[in-house]
Amino acid sequence: MNNDFEILLVEDSRTQALKFQLMLENHGYHIHVAQNGIEAMNMLLSNHFSIVVTDWVMPEMDGSELCRAIRQHDFGGYIYIILLTARDSKTDIIEGLKAGADDYLTKPVDDMELIARLSTAERIITLEKALRKRNREIALLSITDPLTRIFNRGYINDHLPIAFKRAVRYKQPLSVIISDIDHFKAVNDTHGHQAGDKVLIEFAAALKETLRTDLDWVARYGGEEFLIVLPETCLAGAKTVAERLRELVAGLPIDTGSQTISITASFGIATLSNEADTKSLNMDDLVKEADRCLYEAKEKGRNQTIGISL
Repeated sequence: MNNDFEILLVEDSRTQALKFQLMLENHGYHIHVAQNGIEAMNMLLSNHFSIVVTDWVMPEMDGSELCRAIRQHDFGGYIYIILLTARDSKTDIIEGLKAGADDYLTKPVDDMELIARLSTAERIITLEKALRKRNREIALLSITDPLTRIFNRGYINDHLPIAFKRAVRYKQPLSVIISDIDHFKAVNDTHGHQAGDKVLIEFAAALKETLRTDLDWVARYGGEEFLIVLPETCLAGAKTVAERLRELVAGLPIDTGSQTISITASFGIATLSNEADTKSLNMDDLVKEADRCLYEAKEKGRNQTIGISL
């Protein structure tokens, strides 16, 4: 028996609730008890339950009303509902299923039949979790650069506008850094494309590991260029981050398998300041200015940082 499934038993009769609870716990289930639909909904909103076994006739909120309430709320995962009822007409059964129940049992409930129905519930929930996990993996792959395993251009197109709009709405600074590996073509020409791929992988990892978790993010902008987004960060703060990254990269030995090579990188920064005229500026302006600063850094000798506040 799988002990990972938390079951919420909804039963207004204390005697019946205790009977079901003891029987189910003897079969290895974790049982929590609510006495009516309202109490059950409150428990569902504060705890995770995969399965709900509920009586139909209860005070305050009955079983069919509870089914409807559960189906109207997003709990982040599917909740399998078994409705227990003394009503056994086809009309009543259809009503319960329409309300959102997945299964039903007619009272008096046979213990082994309930266990069998719970086993079915477990299989369905396990399949649903596996499908949800696979969908998340597919979604992640769609926004991930296959080589460097950081975000890709698609992620930039979807999330940079959100960051820009948030900065404008809350009048917070937003900094964008575009970084380019210096003389990357020479790395490929001299050491081969496998060595070049290793450089990109190590460079991306260094950028990602240095940024603030769950706030900053980095994506591959194209080729050997990477875009870093720093919400709530002024130009001075962005320059500090860029310089830290620049020094880190310059001191990073990269083992290509046959030899160890060193690289440098240039950084261009554009910051949307609190004083920026957001009516005449947009996200593309921010990226263009960062790119212009990057070009200036490379023109002035590479391995340096140049930034501007808008």
